[in-house]
Amino acid sequence: MLLDGRGVAGVRVVLSGVVGSTAYGLARPGSDVDRLGVFAVPTQELHGLDRPRESVVTTEPDRTFHEVAKWCRLALAGNPTVTELVWLPDELYEVRTPLGEELIGLRRSFLSAGAVRSAYLGYADQQLRKLRAREPERRAKPARHLLRLVEQALLLHETGELQVRLADPERVRELGERIAADPSLAEPLLAAAAERLARPGALPPTPDPAPVEAWLRRVRLAHLDPAPGQPQCAGQPSGITG
Repeated sequence: MLLDGRGVAGVRVVLSGVVGSTAYGLARPGSDVDRLGVFAVPTQELHGLDRPRESVVTTEPDRTFHEVAKWCRLALAGNPTVTELVWLPDELYEVRTPLGEELIGLRRSFLSAGAVRSAYLGYADQQLRKLRAREPERRAKPARHLLRLVEQALLLHETGELQVRLADPERVRELGERIAADPSLAEPLLAAAAERLARPGALPPTPDPAPVEAWLRRVRLAHLDPAPGQPQCAGQPSGITG
């Protein structure tokens, strides 16, 4: 399936949706609308001298699309940004193919306690460094993201479910303003989160890559274009969405 008008021409999108502040419930009038997606290259392009591009990133509009294998590697490592794609509220999906539905169904296979702890706390630490480096008037956004990452990590660790849309966005905004005024307030919050994430939780110690590998092989088969004059593989996408 080729990406529709909300994406990048010529890219075969498997799954895409609206992420970022809109998905978290933190968007305000004028906020950017961020989109994230997964695409598959024609399988035969993987066998040439030049590797096909693994990511497509555009601005105005803000869109990031990762090739399926790269997305899977990032998700297995616990990357918070890519992980949220398979945990979005239904209304935020814009392209949702049968293979995309399968990927959503595999979302728990990507999760592991160590990866979540390392990735989410690592990203939160990055936001704290931004807080310390910026002028006070530019600290609110990283403060909100720090709080959002901590809240999502704890819920994910303790329930095995990623809640993309925050339960109380206003509380996150208000506490974010306080942390923006005094970044040192974030330090005990991060320390407490690290302590809780070190305890046993609902997540397995390691991810389960076997079903992910099987899914990726189905994607490759579905996107194996026939030679001229040869019949198309069963299940292969044949049209262009528009």
